[in-house]
Amino acid sequence: MWGFGVVRIVTDSPADIPPVLAKELGIVVIPLYVRFGSEVYRDGVDLTPDEFYRKLVTNRSLPVTSTPAPGEIAQVYDTLAEETEEIVSIHVSSKLSATYEVALQAREQMKKKCRVELVDSMSGAMGEGLVVIAAAKEARKGTGLEQVANLAREAALKSHVYMCFDTLEFLRRGGRIGRAQALLGSVLKVNPIIGVKDGETHPYGRERSRARAIDRVFDFVKSLPSIGELAVEHASTPDEAEALADRLGGIFPRERIYMSRVAPAVGVHVGPHVIAVSALEGQ
Repeated sequence: MWGFGVVRIVTDSPADIPPVLAKELGIVVIPLYVRFGSEVYRDGVDLTPDEFYRKLVTNRSLPVTSTPAPGEIAQVYDTLAEETEEIVSIHVSSKLSATYEVALQAREQMKKKCRVELVDSMSGAMGEGLVVIAAAKEARKGTGLEQVANLAREAALKSHVYMCFDTLEFLRRGGRIGRAQALLGSVLKVNPIIGVKDGETHPYGRERSRARAIDRVFDFVKSLPSIGELAVEHASTPDEAEALADRLGGIFPRERIYMSRVAPAVGVHVGPHVIAVSALEGQ
């Protein structure tokens, strides 16, 4: 299916790309690790979202995430090098995770000859995922390595993520609070709205009710100058996500909206009740 001359796309599990879509587009997803005490799981491989969120609400201690070792990523590159000479590897924001830096080390450890272009998505969740999907679609056209990588970098500049939280405690404990620190101190009975801007978490406001917070997320998306791709994802509230997607269908073709689940590696930091919309500017 994938000819030798086709650029292959690699990403990490925080991109939240639906597995069926990743397979369809030939995207190779490298899982991060999620640790509950002494138990270690590969995100999306040994631990499903349902299993993870059940553990998250019942375990006393919060889980932590870790990146794969450089050698593990290098092995992925070497395996792909058997069928391609060019790889574009797109990763979660380097300000939110060490994965991008580990991928740089992995490229140096490769045993086989293959050109690997690394791209910092400057985002996470489907904000990263939409960048990866755009690159994969371009690669399928037979576009060259540098063009695909540059398209991904340009897409990263046009990617937006808006997340509605019921608490910032997971973000704070996970050390990913960033500029959203400004919203702490009033977390009770408040629904914060957090986005990713310039590669780190950014506060977009807070509302007393969840319904109003979701309204604000809708308004943020509606105010974008253009929408080329759109995704709605949730941690454990599928009906809420479907309702929001139906509403967004009034400003963007409903059948083109990607529906996704917040992966465990992201859920560690956002909690079990987050709902998010990611958008990629464009036509």
